[in-house]
Amino acid sequence: MAKHFPQAPPITTRQYRNSEWFSNPLRRFRLYWHQSLQFRAIAAAIVLLIVTFIFVGSFLSSQIANSLFRGRVDQSLQDSAAGFSNVQSLLDSSDATGRSEIHRNVLRFLTVLEAGGEESEKQWVLAPNKGTSAQGFISEQSQHGTISTSDIPTELRDTISRNEGIYWQSASLNIDGHRQPVIFVGTSIRIPQNPAYGLYLVYDLSSSQTTLRYINLVVWVAFFILLLIVVTIVWYITRSVIRPISSTAITAEKLAAGDLGQRVIVRGHNETARLGNSFNRMADSLENQISRLETLSTMQQRFVSDVSHELRTPLTTVRMAAEMLYDGRDEFGVAYRRPTELLYHQVDRFDALLADLLEISRFDAGSATLDAVSVQFMAVFEEVLISVEPHLQRTGTELRVHHDNSDISVEMDHRRIERVLRNLLFNAVEHSEGQPIDVYIATSETALGVAVRDHGVGLSEEHVTQVFNRFWRADPSRKRTLGGTGLGLSIAAEDVRLHGGTLECWGRPAEGACFRMTLPLRQGEPMGKSPVRLSGDALPPDEYLDIDVPTSTDSDVSDAEDKNQHGEN
Repeated sequence: MAKHFPQAPPITTRQYRNSEWFSNPLRRFRLYWHQSLQFRAIAAAIVLLIVTFIFVGSFLSSQIANSLFRGRVDQSLQDSAAGFSNVQSLLDSSDATGRSEIHRNVLRFLTVLEAGGEESEKQWVLAPNKGTSAQGFISEQSQHGTISTSDIPTELRDTISRNEGIYWQSASLNIDGHRQPVIFVGTSIRIPQNPAYGLYLVYDLSSSQTTLRYINLVVWVAFFILLLIVVTIVWYITRSVIRPISSTAITAEKLAAGDLGQRVIVRGHNETARLGNSFNRMADSLENQISRLETLSTMQQRFVSDVSHELRTPLTTVRMAAEMLYDGRDEFGVAYRRPTELLYHQVDRFDALLADLLEISRFDAGSATLDAVSVQFMAVFEEVLISVEPHLQRTGTELRVHHDNSDISVEMDHRRIERVLRNLLFNAVEHSEGQPIDVYIATSETALGVAVRDHGVGLSEEHVTQVFNRFWRADPSRKRTLGGTGLGLSIAAEDVRLHGGTLECWGRPAEGACFRMTLPLRQGEPMGKSPVRLSGDALPPDEYLDIDVPTSTDSDVSDAEDKNQHGEN
C-alpha cells in the first residue's frame, strides 16, 4: 500500500535570506558593512563600547577586588593580633604543671579565639613547628568542616618557625566540596613544657568572593543596559541622518532611469532638509533643460527629415535636367562641357547626402528597425566585392581576403551590413594610396569578426577619437575620389550597434588603419570577444575564447588592440 507523505512548504524569501545569513554570516556582515552606513555606525559603536568596557570593567573589577581583599586582610590581622595576645597572656598566667593539664588549658584558652571577631568565618589550628613530632590541634567549632595541619601553607609555616611576629598568606581550601579562598594568619606561641607551636587562624573569604561576584554581575547588567541605550541612540541618530540621504539616493536613481518627475520629500529645516531642497531644485533645472533639449532635438530631427523630403522634388527635376545636359554635352562648346559634367556628378553626391541625412534622422528619432534573417555572410561579402572591384582596378589596389570558412550563417539585416562593408572597403581604397588591402574574416562560437586593414596614410590617436563624428574628415583638403558625404562611418556604427555588435578602429600615421566589425551570430545571444584582432589577423581559437582583447598599443602592429575604438571616415 502506497504511503503519501505531506510535502514541505516552499521556502520563502525571508527564510532563504535567514538561511543564507546563518550559512555565511561573515559574507553578509561584509556586505552590510560596505553598503549600509547605519549598520557600520552601529557596529562601530558596539565594538568601541565593548573594548571600552573590557578595559574599564577590568580596571574597576580589579580595584574592587583588591579593595575588598585588602580590607579583609586588615580586619583579619587586627582580629588575630588581639586573639593571639589574649591566648598568650592566658598561657603565661596559667599555673598548670602536668602535661595533660596543660593541654586541657590550651584547648580551653583557644576558645578565646572563637569568641572574638566573626566566629562564622574563621577557625584555628595549633600545629607544632617543623622538626617536632608533637600533636597538633584544630578547632572543634568550625562549621566548614575539619582542617588538618597539612593544609597550612609550607612557606608560612617555615616563616613562623624561624621568626617572631604575625604573618599571613592567602590560599584556597576545599570546603564543602568547593574551592574557597581563605587567609592564613599565624604566629608562634609559647606553651610551658611543650615544643614550639604555631597558632594559625583561618579566615574564610567566601563572603567577600560572593560580594565581588555580585558587584561584577551588577557591572555586566549595567553594561548591557548601557549598550542597549547607546545602540538605540546611535540607531536613532544615524537613521534620522541617513534616511533622507537614502531617500535622495533612491530618487537620484529613479531620475537617472528617466523618471524626471521624482522629487525628494523634505521635512524640517535642518541640513538634510537643505540637501533635499537643493536636490529638488537641481532636478527641476535638469528636467527643464532635458525638456528643452528634447524639444530642440525633436525639432532638429523633424527639420532635417522635412528638408530632406522637400528637397527630393526639386532634386528630381534638377537630376532630369542634369542628365539631359550630360547626355548632350558633346554638342556643347568646350567652355560648357566641363560645367555640365560637374553638375551631373554633384547632383549624384547631393542625392547620396540626402539619403544619408534621412537615415541619420531615423537613428536619431529611434525609428530605425532591424530586419534580421539568417543569411550566408560570404555571399553578401562577394556582392560587395563586385561593386568595389571597378575602384580597385582604377586605383591598381590589391585586395587580399583571409578566411578559413566559406559557410558562415549570420542573423543580420542584409541591407545594413552590406552598406557597412561597402563603406569600409571604399574608405580603405580611398586611403590606401595603392597599397594592398587585407580583409580578415573569422568566427567563434558566438561572434563574427571582420577586419579591413589598409596600409596607407593611417590615422593618428587624435583622429581615431573623432573618426565616427558626423561630417568629420581627417584631412579636409584631401582629394576625395569616391565622393563621400562624411556620414558613412556614423551610419555604419549605428547599423552595427543596431545588430548588438561593435565597430572599432585602429590606426597609425604612415602605417595604415584597420576597422573591425564584430557581430553576434544569433540575435539576442551574448556576442563574446571578437575572433579577429583590432589591427587585423585572426585570433587562435583558444585565445579568443580565454583572453580579453588588449587595450594598449606598442611597436608591434599585431598587438595594438582596442586603444583606439573608432573608425576612419
